[in-house]
Amino acid sequence: MAGDPNAPHFPRSAPIDAYGKGGFAFAGMSHRGSLLCLPDAIWAWDVTDPAKIDRYSLDRVFAAANSIDTLLVGTGTGLWLPPPQLRQALKAVRVVLDTMQTGPAVRTYNIMIGERRRVAAALIAVP
Repeated sequence: MAGDPNAPHFPRSAPIDAYGKGGFAFAGMSHRGSLLCLPDAIWAWDVTDPAKIDRYSLDRVFAAANSIDTLLVGTGTGLWLPPPQLRQALKAVRVVLDTMQTGPAVRTYNIMIGERRRVAAALIAVP
């Protein structure tokens, strides 16, 4: 993403139309790299390895917690067990954490936003 890193890549939520080849397609655009999809915007996300997911990398999620019930984390092609302290920190702000590979996370995210659910997704790009 070129431009201001404090500006969203897209100014509202949108379904993910495609994923793979190191990126995602949504809202008629393509993006190379990982994404952080929040109820009010879609952001470029610099995480490429689930081991790097922590409270800092999810700062925007914590800031928007009052508009999120569920956070889906797409972990790429592998599985990841979140550290208990991260799960507890999200629980403290009433956000349920659900982790799965990126493909199922994209499909689940699309269903949940289609149902107008209060969902966010942190999606690691897959090859």
